[in-house]
Amino acid sequence: MSARILIVDDLAPNLHLLEVKLAAQYYDVATAMSGKQALKLAERERFDLILLDAMMPGLNGFEVCKRLKSNPETWHIPVVMVTALEETRDRIRGLEAGADDFITKPIDDFNLLARVKSLLRLKMVTDQLLSHTGYSMENSRPMLEVLDNRTGRVLIVDDHKRKLEKTAAPLRDTHDLVLETDPKSAVDLVKSKIDLVIVSLVSGKFDGLRFCARLRSDADTRDIPILAIGDPEDEATLVRAYDIGINDTLMRPIEAQELQARVNTQLKRKFYADSLKENFSESMEMVVTDPMTGLGNRRHFDRTVAPLFDQLNQEGQAFSLVIFDVDHFKRVNDILGHDVGDVVLKEVAARLASNMRSIDVVSRYGGEEFLIAMPDTDQHAAVVAADRIRALIGGTPITVGDQAFSISVSAGVSEVRKDEKFRDVFKRADDALYTAKQEGRNQVYGAAQKTLAA
Repeated sequence: MSARILIVDDLAPNLHLLEVKLAAQYYDVATAMSGKQALKLAERERFDLILLDAMMPGLNGFEVCKRLKSNPETWHIPVVMVTALEETRDRIRGLEAGADDFITKPIDDFNLLARVKSLLRLKMVTDQLLSHTGYSMENSRPMLEVLDNRTGRVLIVDDHKRKLEKTAAPLRDTHDLVLETDPKSAVDLVKSKIDLVIVSLVSGKFDGLRFCARLRSDADTRDIPILAIGDPEDEATLVRAYDIGINDTLMRPIEAQELQARVNTQLKRKFYADSLKENFSESMEMVVTDPMTGLGNRRHFDRTVAPLFDQLNQEGQAFSLVIFDVDHFKRVNDILGHDVGDVVLKEVAARLASNMRSIDVVSRYGGEEFLIAMPDTDQHAAVVAADRIRALIGGTPITVGDQAFSISVSAGVSEVRKDEKFRDVFKRADDALYTAKQEGRNQVYGAAQKTLAA
């Protein structure tokens, strides 16, 4: 489905002109000729962007914007205020009303589409963020306001210090700025926690397009938003810049309020996208991580071990499975309580994780049972390693409050055979564990062999 845009203007020719331009780009367009009509449509229908004329009879654009931004149902919709070119005060009023960006009359096609695309990207990231975090539009505002109020680290690149200072002036009170005249040094700076790059495309001493292309070709910098400063008469360079992958453009002479609006939009999108990635990573971690011990869970183990079976079948690379089980764990829970039982499981997990090799796959497989895959390890070597861990766990008391007590573990070990399934090797290791339990616990048994230690 294409993005849905509401155009609000009291003059029919203006409405028709914008409608034709946006419809030609395959956007789904609706129109309103008054502020009241716009508010009703915004509450009743879903819109991804609103183009709002500032000066209208009755309910003007500033008041409409305020009402949209104060309504829990519509506050998240990006609003572009359409103002007269010479009316700087209108832009300030628009910012105060909550507008996300500006377009000046007469409306230029290139800048219109650039503004629309930039804010639609922001709306898309916002929707994704709220969807993944589980927030509704009504209760998400506090969470998003925390992100909106973050200070951004902004790198400004130009060939002249005076130009740098002039560009930086409107942003100094709200953001952490880094100024650079050398594009090579600027590339290195972008890799050091920069949230936004502002670069001049009209520099006489370096090629701004080449600089942008360098950022987009490097995996470490390709996701950093770029706001390019250009010449309104050089549309070919601006089109090329968008082809390279910049996020937005700003025309000289730079107007302070417009610069602030452009910067805020790009930083919002960056912070929302970062939060979305963090949330996605946390969700993925929750899927494969045991919440109590922090080890991988059964799903993680199954996925991680699958390639080891392939390597064994294709290359003959041996590996072994070890099952550890906490001895008399039910008694620990019944006598000392489940809280102490949880501490025991966490401590066993920590000792397993810190004393196995980095290539070993350590997981909590369920209850008091831990499963370890040991790549490039035959059964004898795995039994020796498991017995070392058994002695370490049993020989070091666990302290809970002012109470110290010892626990022990038993283990079963089995080497994986070529062309067999996980369930087959697991059963052999589990049978060996059962034997260790039957023979008195605190022991390690290998499949189909005698005990190594007791």
